[in-house]
Parts: sequence; structure tokens; C-alpha cells
Amino acid sequence: MTSLADGSAEVPGDRGVGDPEAVLAKAAHENFPVALRLLPRSVRRHLMAVYGFARLVDDLGDEASGDRLAQLDAIDADIDRIYRGEAPAHPLLAELATTVRTFGVPPEPLRRLVQANRQDQKVSRYRDLGELVGYCELSANPVGHLVLYVFGSATPERLALSDSICTGLQLVEHWQDVAEDLARDRIYLPQEDLARFGVSERDLAAPSAGEPVRRLMEFEVSRARTMLSEGAPLIATLHGWARLAVAGFLAGGRAALAAIVAAEYDVLSCSPKPTRRRLARELSSVLLRKG
Repeated sequence: MTSLADGSAEVPGDRGVGDPEAVLAKAAHENFPVALRLLPRSVRRHLMAVYGFARLVDDLGDEASGDRLAQLDAIDADIDRIYRGEAPAHPLLAELATTVRTFGVPPEPLRRLVQANRQDQKVSRYRDLGELVGYCELSANPVGHLVLYVFGSATPERLALSDSICTGLQLVEHWQDVAEDLARDRIYLPQEDLARFGVSERDLAAPSAGEPVRRLMEFEVSRARTMLSEGAPLIATLHGWARLAVAGFLAGGRAALAAIVAAEYDVLSCSPKPTRRRLARELSSVLLRKG
């Protein structure tokens, strides 16, 4: 962390990566499906504080120049400031501090998101599903916990179901972004799965997916779909805006899987994205299901 002339800590990423307006715009685009845009402004404000924080630490871990670990340490120091009742240095965390105070959000989910991006600086391959799920416990599951805290719905049972949805969503994102991740020298497809289907890293660098890659992705899509389904009973336990918001996430994950299937599992030539029509159809299906 670089010190400025007045002795204050430099705000990580306040020039380029981590710019507050750019981070929030990116978070809104990536995290706000149609359903969430229907939420009251007061709720959206707190969800944007959560997503803005998650997007900020992801951008620092993926794109920041210089010492990324030091910049993530600066964010961790800001978390300390929030829980000491002090003003954080980064402007995005000032809004997060309001959310933390309003809903009694514990620090652990925030710290785990920072830790996930520290891990990204050191770990670029995962041996098996167990290791990858362990990473998702840092990189994805905390977001679900934070959302449930915002809605006042964070019971142990709901948090456990949320973990299944969020891990499934993280896997979906990894399966969409195989080529993009490889460009950063990261492979989230488990190494034992690559070996099982006879897929090499060279195969993943091809301009389009060959048959072994397509068979691998069909297997991984089924795995992610199962995790989403295991968490789906969470929707029936929620009411009002919380039900709509979480249903939107689940629908988004299912629609993204459908997009991969529609692309015939070729995740190398493009990053398959769902259509609005498919999103709306999945959302209706999730909301109408009783259990």
C-alpha cells in the first residue's frame, strides 16, 4: 500500500481499476437481472453496496496493476475501519458501511470475498471438485449470505440452501468464461475432469470446442444444474421482495446453462449468454414452483 504525502493510505484503484462509478456500473450490469430492477430503490441501494464491493475486490484481483495483494490488504483494512466505526478510505465502502450498520452484517462474508481474490493470485488450477467448491465458499457463497442479511432472512437453514445456489452460479460463470479465464492463466475446470474426458490445456486454447471439450462441458453443465436444484427450495421459504430477488438469481443461472446447451457446449468461440426471453421464462418457472 502506497502512502501519500499527507500520510493517508492511497485508495486502491481510484484511478482506473476500482473507479467507483465504473465499478457500480459493471456490478449493475452483471448482477441485476430484470427481476431485481423491480425492487424498491431503498433495497436496490443496499444490494448495490454489496455487489459494488464484490465487483471491486474482483477487479482488483483480476485487473489491477502493481501489487494486487497490497491493494486487497487495503480493502481488508477498510473492513476493519467499518467495524471500528471509522470511515473507510475507499468511497465504495462508505456505502457498504451504511448497509453493514443497517442490517447487522457480520464481517466474515466480506473478508472471505477478499480472501478469494488473494487465492486467485496464487492458485490457478484446481485438482478436483472438492477444491473448486472450497474456492466457491470464498468467492461466491458470501454474496448469498450478504443478500439474505439485507432482506433480514439469514437463518442457518437458508444460508445453507443459498450456498448451493451460489456455488452453482459460480460454476455457471466459470463454464461461460473458460476462454477468458485461460487468458489470465486460470483454469477452473477440475484437473481430474480434464483427464477423465481427455482434454488438454491446449484443447482449451483452441478457437472452438472439439468433441472432447463439448463432452466435458456437458458433464459440467449437469453438475452445476444439480447444485442449483439442490438450493432451489430456498425460494419457497422467502416472501415478498426477497423471494423475487433470489428467484432472479436462480433463474439467471438456469438461463445461462440453457445458453451453453444452445451453443452446443462450445464455450471457447464465445461466452454463451441467455436471452431476455429465456430469463423471463426461467423466472416464471421458479416463482410458480411451490417447493
